[in-house]
Amino acid sequence: MTELVSIRDAYGRTILELGRENEDIVVLDADLSSSTKTTLFAAEFPERHFQMGIAEANMIGTAAGLASCGKIPFASTFAVFATCRTFDQLRMSVAYSNLNVKVVATHGGISVGEDGASHHAIEDIALTCALPNFTVIVVADATETEQAIRAAAEHRGPTYVRLTRPSVPIIYRERCDFVIGKAIRLREGKDATIVANGLMLSRALEAARLLATEGISTRILDMHTVKPLDKQAVQEAAADTGAIVTAEEHLLHGGLGSVVAQTVVEHRAVPMRFVAIRDQYARSGKPEELLELYGLTSQAIANAVRQVVSEK
Repeated sequence: MTELVSIRDAYGRTILELGRENEDIVVLDADLSSSTKTTLFAAEFPERHFQMGIAEANMIGTAAGLASCGKIPFASTFAVFATCRTFDQLRMSVAYSNLNVKVVATHGGISVGEDGASHHAIEDIALTCALPNFTVIVVADATETEQAIRAAAEHRGPTYVRLTRPSVPIIYRERCDFVIGKAIRLREGKDATIVANGLMLSRALEAARLLATEGISTRILDMHTVKPLDKQAVQEAAADTGAIVTAEEHLLHGGLGSVVAQTVVEHRAVPMRFVAIRDQYARSGKPEELLELYGLTSQAIANAVRQVVSEK
């Protein structure tokens, strides 16, 4: 049985460790610290934890102020609130001023489940990628989360890190070679490349194993950093395998598929397919049921690979 581990718990542990290592790190939350797992930090460093209440825009503005004074603020809430409710503050107070604010958003995508469309963050990557100066990261498991949070703390500049609500399969048993802006090649292949991130990465690996039984060899790229995109990895994938499929828990427009396609078209056009949420909001339902309903499955990825391989 596949072992599932919470990446939110990994974030909570890691931000606590960072707090012990660096007294300039502060944490802000918007009435959801038990869900974002920043309660661990708050318990040990109450003077460095700021509970802002249900006032997300104010939280981002305060984080910007703290950053301007030399602090390293980590602002956390659900992804839909961290971006949709706060876009003007992210734009003017953080991005325009190029301040060292870290927004770590939990509950990304439709895997939030029963909370429904009001809580499904499916536009957050497009919104943050549109902001100049922002780095945008989507992690796939607990190990990658730990390293991404540490990398975000060391990185200078506005950073958005997206976490999921449900526990996810372990992909990296011990550690991964996480570098902001550098994709991780998880699997070699010559017939096609799957570029994925977040919870879709484990589904991409499942698809690759299925395709291998049919004689289709598939490269897998963990594109954890959507911005800045690892263009070299995409260009090499296009040149070496001649076909690309992207997989993401986000709207098709403005997400991972969009930025990968732009790179492919600019440098080496090859057949492409996109596994993503089409132009719609999702229903309320159990996470796995929603992922199945909206085509975010290993089978959908495998079908897309078969299509692009047939077009080569």
